[in-house]
Amino acid sequence: MLHGVGRPHMAYRSVHIGGTNGKGSVAAMVASILSAAGRRVGLYTSPHLVEFAERIQVDGRPVDDETLAACAGRLRPFVKEGATFFETATALALLCFAEAEVDFAVAEVGLGGRLDATNVLLPEVAAITNVAWDHSEYLGNTLSAIAGEKVGIAKPGVPLVLGRLEPEAGRIIRQTAERVGAPLSQIGYDAGVRRIRIHRDHTDLEYVGPDSDEAVSLRCPLVGYHQAWNVGLAALAVQNLPRPWRPPPAALQRGIADVQWPGRLQIEERGDRTWVFDVAHNVVGVEALAQALTSLDLRGPLALVVAILGDKPWPEMLPPLLALADVSIFTVAPSSPPERRWDAEAVAATISSYPVEVIEDFAAALQHASQVASTIVVTGSNHTVGDAMRELGMPISLLDTNKVG
Repeated sequence: MLHGVGRPHMAYRSVHIGGTNGKGSVAAMVASILSAAGRRVGLYTSPHLVEFAERIQVDGRPVDDETLAACAGRLRPFVKEGATFFETATALALLCFAEAEVDFAVAEVGLGGRLDATNVLLPEVAAITNVAWDHSEYLGNTLSAIAGEKVGIAKPGVPLVLGRLEPEAGRIIRQTAERVGAPLSQIGYDAGVRRIRIHRDHTDLEYVGPDSDEAVSLRCPLVGYHQAWNVGLAALAVQNLPRPWRPPPAALQRGIADVQWPGRLQIEERGDRTWVFDVAHNVVGVEALAQALTSLDLRGPLALVVAILGDKPWPEMLPPLLALADVSIFTVAPSSPPERRWDAEAVAATISSYPVEVIEDFAAALQHASQVASTIVVTGSNHTVGDAMRELGMPISLLDTNKVG
């Protein structure tokens, strides 16, 4: 498909971000830093919360309908029979970036890495945030197997930067990178974050880069201890760019301060209620959410509104969240694929230690939560958070200034 429209993915430099959790946050941070350095930047992420155009951004704004339609028209004759939605969306994004004449494209891996559609890129830098259990039906039943798929984005001579890794996954990734010839650096070893402070509306930290004794103070609007490490990984990634493209410290500070990534521990005050939105959809994501909730001074009682896809490990995901809630409401996200929806009644029947209510009607679940609690946490998937924002009439900041249809 890409060759049919003139190989647009070769028209600009790129940064490729893989991993299990946090890769969207890191991609958004890298894009924001490059923008702050004066570069024109495309950002490709998935999935979206409300609108498809969220996936394809140029300089922090979703691509407009006219550009999407024009690029889709050019691509359509070359869409092969059997091409998946994600493969076609990736080709569309890379074509949009070429049309927009970006300097850089920052692309988040969709699934795995080795066979992912985004792996057509020949990046200046690649990053792997972490390796955890997710999509094991596609990627393998061991961390070693999953790590082998994730490190498939490593390429000869291309710096590969790493986040925090389990020993088993780290061993596989380091061995593969050495075999491929990808220079390695890792946050926590070659660069680090320290003095992390979590607040309701931002995270403060200090970053110490490679071969430096001086710390850069950073303030990130994304909340959570895990986001501090994502900031560090994003900073290490841009510092591994070729020198002419390497952002100065001021751009690093400004880019991190300006990053937008909705639905990730997003706290909103609406009247006398506090709403917390987080797209946690696997065990690691839930653990990060639970850790952040315990560190924030949130008013009680706290209600959990949760809808998890049926093919996710909900038996392991639920306990850390249920333990923090005064009441938990199991529901179904309207936009979730019918074949992947969980059976909320059946799941609730397995739980006897915590107060759980089942309200399958999504709007009714949100309304009930707001009636019984001062703080409402909405989580379980991108579908859950996106549907809640739509139901509550909340604008997503990425779309505020460039509303798409």
